[in-house]
Amino acid sequence: MSVQITSQRRIKLLCMLPAFIVFCTFWLIPMGWLVLLPAQEGWQTYFAVLTNSRYLMVLVYTFLLSVAVTILTLAMSVGIGIFFARNEFFGKRLMLSLLTLPLSFPGVIIGFFFILIGGRQGVFADLTSMLGMGRVTFAYGITGLFLAYLYFSLPRSIATLEAAAQSIDMALEEAVRSLAGSRWLIVKDVWIPELLPSIISTAAIVFSTSMGAFGTAFTLASRFEVLPITIYNEFTNYANFALAASLSIALGIVTWLALFLTRRYDTTGVRV
Repeated sequence: MSVQITSQRRIKLLCMLPAFIVFCTFWLIPMGWLVLLPAQEGWQTYFAVLTNSRYLMVLVYTFLLSVAVTILTLAMSVGIGIFFARNEFFGKRLMLSLLTLPLSFPGVIIGFFFILIGGRQGVFADLTSMLGMGRVTFAYGITGLFLAYLYFSLPRSIATLEAAAQSIDMALEEAVRSLAGSRWLIVKDVWIPELLPSIISTAAIVFSTSMGAFGTAFTLASRFEVLPITIYNEFTNYANFALAASLSIALGIVTWLALFLTRRYDTTGVRV
């Protein structure tokens, strides 16, 4: 009996070996090297994002941009998700598929879209030129980045919240209405509590995606710098791998914290 148990354990270990090798090769070793790399330039390199005003401001700008994108994405997608979950009409599936179409586009293509709209040779510049206002552009600064991030984030948020809205208990709404409750009471006492777990998890995904977005920022961020572009410049243009690793750690900590708070809410079921 003990021989059979030992044999089963060996088989399980052999089955786990490929996953363990992949984990060590593509996650543990690179992550360990990333953490140790700044030490080559001294321990103060770990705090470069805090001690250097330029890097700190880039981190703050990236954080605020991601927060703004997350808030507006949720504000728009909650209403859209509930509308699609509660209404049946001709073309609904087609409209949903069109709304989620940007999920298939990489960030570079989305950036290219906004250059075609708000770039120097874009539609908006042609229109302002015809109106005698000169060639006005918005694609290359914070406005273009914000709109592109929003465009990239809305589809996955709408898809998630539309599915969550379908599970809202209609009996709760009827109970509020029977007590002469207003629409606001339905939103506050039914919709928000029912959708809150999905809202929080979606917010974490949108925030972390915006913090780490590179393709869209690489295409559009010529007048506004975000941290992924700063990291790219440090190790590509200046070969400063230690500083790039330090900034990567700072970016990872911020995004990991957002995901950690989300997991904590999902585990405890209370607001954090």
